[in-house]
Amino acid sequence: MAENFRVMFAGLAKDTDQAHAISQLATRLKAPTAKVAAFFENKPLFAPCEKEKALKQAKILASVGIKSKLQPVETSTASSTVASDNETSSQRDERIFNALDYITSSLIRIEEKLDDLEQRLPANQQQATADEDEDWQTDDILLDEELTTPIKKRSNILLFSLIAMVVILLVVLGLSFAFPDLLSV
Repeated sequence: MAENFRVMFAGLAKDTDQAHAISQLATRLKAPTAKVAAFFENKPLFAPCEKEKALKQAKILASVGIKSKLQPVETSTASSTVASDNETSSQRDERIFNALDYITSSLIRIEEKLDDLEQRLPANQQQATADEDEDWQTDDILLDEELTTPIKKRSNILLFSLIAMVVILLVVLGLSFAFPDLLSV
């Protein structure tokens, strides 16, 4: 049995308005405000997860002025595989909901990391990469010019001299087979 934790609503910090906290949390999590408002009625906002991840979720809630508590939830991986055949639609919906919560929280973390990286980049590097992108899009395709240029004709003197050389060597080889005594002199 693996023990997971669920983050539950415990209260609001001092000087925190519930409507303001709901709107801030909804924009931060990019979740519907109805779902965030349901969290204040002791409905789960996040899926059960490991303790470290639950603590991170509680930290996100604390950043917008929401006090939370961790509630232990025990799950069994062996019983979930056996029960998966007899799963009801509500259980299936809850699993889908949990998966979407996980994806949403992962996307939020990635976005925060990207924002941090953008702030670390100097402004001139950002402008240079933007200019490069614009230049790439405005370049003309060079392939059109290559297809429309006429083919230059080479001089056939080299080709004719090579053919003449091969013919001369074949004649000499034929004579050496026809008259072997001629070369032995």
